Amino acid sequence: MKKFSKSVHLWSVIAVLVCIFLVIGTYQAHHVVSAKENGIYEQLKIFGNVLNLVERDYVEKVQPKKLIYGAIQGMLTSLDPHSSFLRPEEYKELQVETKGSFTGIGIEISLQDGILTVISPIEGTPAYKAGLKAKDKILKIEGKPTKNMTLIQAVRLLRGPKGSKVTISIYRQGWRRLKNVTLTRDVIPIKSVHSRMLEKGYGYVRISNFQDKTSSDLEDALEKLEKGKGLKGLVLDLRNNPGGLLDQAVKVADIFLEKGLIVYTDGRIKEQRMRFVAHPNKHHHNYPIVVLVNGGTASASEIVAGALQDQKRALIVGTQTFGKGSVQTIIPLEDGSAVRLTTARYYTPSGRSIQAEGISPDIVVPFIPPAELSSREKMENSFHFLRESDLAGHLLNKTMPAKNKLHGPSGEKKIGPATSGPKIAEGKAAPMDNQLREALRILKAWNIFSQIIHANPAQTTK
Repeated sequence: MKKFSKSVHLWSVIAVLVCIFLVIGTYQAHHVVSAKENGIYEQLKIFGNVLNLVERDYVEKVQPKKLIYGAIQGMLTSLDPHSSFLRPEEYKELQVETKGSFTGIGIEISLQDGILTVISPIEGTPAYKAGLKAKDKILKIEGKPTKNMTLIQAVRLLRGPKGSKVTISIYRQGWRRLKNVTLTRDVIPIKSVHSRMLEKGYGYVRISNFQDKTSSDLEDALEKLEKGKGLKGLVLDLRNNPGGLLDQAVKVADIFLEKGLIVYTDGRIKEQRMRFVAHPNKHHHNYPIVVLVNGGTASASEIVAGALQDQKRALIVGTQTFGKGSVQTIIPLEDGSAVRLTTARYYTPSGRSIQAEGISPDIVVPFIPPAELSSREKMENSFHFLRESDLAGHLLNKTMPAKNKLHGPSGEKKIGPATSGPKIAEGKAAPMDNQLREALRILKAWNIFSQIIHANPAQTTK
């Protein structure tokens, strides 16, 4: 009886998977041949056999849900670097990140060489007040080693109810031992738009990512900067902006454009073939714009840069961007999990696909670390940005076949040593680094040339 119930369970799982494939097949019936011709049933039989082997012979008992989740994750990650399966808790974290606030300690973190590393503390938060700095290594959270811990797992441990405490063990360059820091969690606002005046008549806006309120926050920032005599020029800083919501990127570009195409997408199904165009603005922003980009400028931020460049609305200054030209759709599932699936490529107004290629600046200005840094710090701050073309399994750029010799990092063209832009804490004014100074100089020259042209219009000959 036990053996019979196991068999029933196994084939129930396979039946569910068959139904999933059939639903997908029905949804895309005009694109796929029958499941029989594709050999789906044969492959599902192999999957069922492996599942049965694991349930029967694996050294420990494994929950079927874990096996199925793992199988789905493996299937999606085999497609490209940006398709993935989001477990219920991971999907909730993704939703939180786009809403504008969360409860935690207030740091941006990443995995660098497998080590949980602070990118920057958010100004005014518990982490900022406790003195955490960029490049601090978090080696333990509540005594639990962070080695081999995923970002999602780390975020889950660091976040918690307001007023609760969490202890982290950090290491900083030059220290001889770890330091334990106990922080009290608080509500952390996520502000994606920061602005200030660089000089009289010249404004600065940095967009760190694209979330729900980015476009409205940008409009508020521009209104403040334009008060009085208005602006002679604007620097729009998209350096180290990893992207975010597509609709917000379109709205941001629309703020600076009065007409014309912003971006279009092309996928296998009709619903993924979309065109986004600019609309006339109630308030015109008629001043020169310089957009700062670098190797950390990716996805949605490349849409903005590409649109403003193709529509001749702004000068792009800095270094080559990341090159992520694909669109991911989040598809919720019944159990609270979700699928992040690459469903389309996007193209700039002129028809360029920046997939694995990036946006080339109109004026190349490499980042130079400030002179006051030591030689060691300069070396640590200068590194090659990981770009889309470096990711194994990345989508090919079909418009540039000569550069797609191998579908992975090996064999790709080598990019010379690139340098990072300044790592700017949220809410903190950007320092006047060399790229920003150059952008300001370009705006001033632009303004001078405009005055010369207006004062000396070209004479026509009869």
